[in-house]
Amino acid sequence: MTVRRHRVSGSAAAIGAAPAGIVVVAKPAGPTSHDVVALVRRLSGAKRVGHGGTLDPFASGVLPVFIGSATRMAEYHLHDAKAYRAVACFGATSTTDDIEGELTRTGMPVPTRPDVEATLPAFTGRVVQRPPAFSAVKIAGRRAYEMARRGERPELRDRDVEVQELRLVDWDASEPGSPCATLVVHCSAGTYVRSLARDLGERLGCGAYLASLVRTASGPFRIEDAVDLDEVRRLLAGGQIARRLLPPDAGLDAYPEVALSPGDLQAIARGQVVRLPDADVAPGPDGLVRVIARGRGVVAMAHLRDGRLHPDKVLVGALD
Repeated sequence: MTVRRHRVSGSAAAIGAAPAGIVVVAKPAGPTSHDVVALVRRLSGAKRVGHGGTLDPFASGVLPVFIGSATRMAEYHLHDAKAYRAVACFGATSTTDDIEGELTRTGMPVPTRPDVEATLPAFTGRVVQRPPAFSAVKIAGRRAYEMARRGERPELRDRDVEVQELRLVDWDASEPGSPCATLVVHCSAGTYVRSLARDLGERLGCGAYLASLVRTASGPFRIEDAVDLDEVRRLLAGGQIARRLLPPDAGLDAYPEVALSPGDLQAIARGQVVRLPDADVAPGPDGLVRVIARGRGVVAMAHLRDGRLHPDKVLVGALD
């Protein structure tokens, strides 16, 4: 099978370097997540650009892109929950579990809408899921999709994921023998919606594959606030991307803020441990807090232990 790749075009020259921050891109179907990152890097002139969770080429929707020193904050979003609008079609299987693969009709009776709705509770809550063969999961240092493309059968371990919501919102039976269900999915990070569609088909005995996928939310980032890729390209080329940038610590409200004196801020920036000025502060997840400079925003993430702040990540240049 040949997986389609679409080049994202853009001038190599940037008009000024983009400041650090996060732009929530509405990725269209076609380009890879890496293509989008490469475009932002090329047009912004930023050396460091990353994204907050891969979207398959055929998928669209929310792709948070971290620019400059904001890339150091991306790891705190690794476990963000996701939301999707997915279309699963029944009556066929796919080599990739989605529309990009080779489809094979099963010839088995296809379900009705009530059949599918009655099956959804079995895939809600804690679910054991097998990743797709064509996935980025590593096996002995090799990507599963690389093995699958060579005709090998990667042995993929099941994983525990959580599906908080799985709801059928539309049903299309216009094509005989291939009805499609539009599903709203709210799930934990690491959930494969392709696997969810495949497993629904297996449970119903007719096969199924994922026909389309839109990520409507990635943690705190919502599709309503996302910027079209063409608009991102225009803003970057015109040196105006700051208009749509979120601060580096956007969406990290679970980590309390700690404001420090100028001297302690400089010490934190040098990687030194400083005493917490406010004994009433309780740390957030993993014992972390956000260290801020008044009027300048976040400058570091630090572990709070025994009344002292131990730098975890320092945003280079935040105090320049």
